[in-house]
Amino acid sequence: MAVRTQYKCRSCGYISASYLGRCPNCGAWNQFEKETQEVQRRSSKQSASQLIQKVGGNEPVKLAEVKAQKEERITSKIGELDRVLGGGIVPGSLVLIGGDPGIGKSTLMLQVMGTLAKEHTVLYVSGEESASQIKLRADRLGIAADKMLLYPETDMQHIREQIDEIKPDFLVIDSIQTMHEPSLDSMTGSASQVREVTNELMKIAKMDLITVFVIGHVTKEGAIAGPKILEHMVDTVLYFEGDEHHSYRILHSVKNRFGAANEIGMFEMVNDGLKEVSNPSAIFLDERLPQSTGSAIAVSLEGTRPLLAEIQALVTPTAFGYAKRTTSGLDYNRASLLLAVLEKRGNLMLQNQDVYLTTTGGIKLNEPAIDLAIMMSVASSYRNKEILPTDCFVGEVGLTGEIRRVNKIDSRVNEAAKIGFKRIFIPKHNYYPDLASSGIEVIPVASIAQALKLVFG
Repeated sequence: MAVRTQYKCRSCGYISASYLGRCPNCGAWNQFEKETQEVQRRSSKQSASQLIQKVGGNEPVKLAEVKAQKEERITSKIGELDRVLGGGIVPGSLVLIGGDPGIGKSTLMLQVMGTLAKEHTVLYVSGEESASQIKLRADRLGIAADKMLLYPETDMQHIREQIDEIKPDFLVIDSIQTMHEPSLDSMTGSASQVREVTNELMKIAKMDLITVFVIGHVTKEGAIAGPKILEHMVDTVLYFEGDEHHSYRILHSVKNRFGAANEIGMFEMVNDGLKEVSNPSAIFLDERLPQSTGSAIAVSLEGTRPLLAEIQALVTPTAFGYAKRTTSGLDYNRASLLLAVLEKRGNLMLQNQDVYLTTTGGIKLNEPAIDLAIMMSVASSYRNKEILPTDCFVGEVGLTGEIRRVNKIDSRVNEAAKIGFKRIFIPKHNYYPDLASSGIEVIPVASIAQALKLVFG
């Protein structure tokens, strides 16, 4: 046996023979940690024979001969979670859920497992709370399931033994950073520990067809703590996001091998747990102030769900000679680009104006289709003219001022009509006559100058 020491970057997995302050691969600082492994010297013949034995005689198969079976899904009885997962839970999948501390990850998992435990066996492994603490939360949430088993443990060897004995249908690990693999010499929560524990959970999910939900901590940058390879190993990556000043929570899909990515589910945190929000558009629009300037409604698309959100702008003369730009919930660089286009193509003198842009309700929008709504809100505040409260906007804006086409225009128009809007401005190249059949007036625009003229006269 030989002992090998190496240093691995927690951000990207880069391996170095010595400690480095800055990773040459990803550029992150102070991310290297020491790993010690025992390496057994083996001959090449032994390695080859073991490889053949491991393969087990599997042979390549022609693609035409492979029988494709559509995966059967299990509904969690929580519609917003099923939507984000692509229609339900796929048996044998490994799902990673990340989020800020106190955002409600454990509460969400406890509610979901409480529903599933009525018909399935659930093993809830907690490395952060005792069984009595989980019971107190379950009583507060009104959860009483006989088939849910609580197991406060961090040692993966003991957890594997319980899994082999119980053979649960669903397994929850809360959280991955507290689990410890005794065969490794590194400390709990290190990149090597997280990677090895996740690899073990992946084997459990695939070989035993046990659906595994893993809760992960996030760093101050908002990414899931641990090596980036962690997100590549799992089947689905979900982020549970929210603003500490608002009660609404958004479950956001970043990666999904069994459904559409960038899907969102909406929840509201109340006294007895998380409550589903089936119509988030109405939530974001119900506090609009009548006859106000600097407000425009954007029809965004999050995954397959159209979402109407209010974009507010405040344009005031600058007092220091250098125009200030501030954004909240919007991409700063994209907003600066749109302001330059609005000044050049829309003939608005914004170089001596401070511009403040925000989205209401704490939601973050980063889709190009909201460009037109951003520019309309800025123009409304600059000209001090109100946009009709029954108008909404869809369209990406180019540097020459053209309104470019967007995808899934049908679902956007139908959602706007369902909420009660009377007019929607869309790109000219997205327009076709049947769009008006939804009961809303569809106005095609080709340029930002044309849109400004139609809205403000």
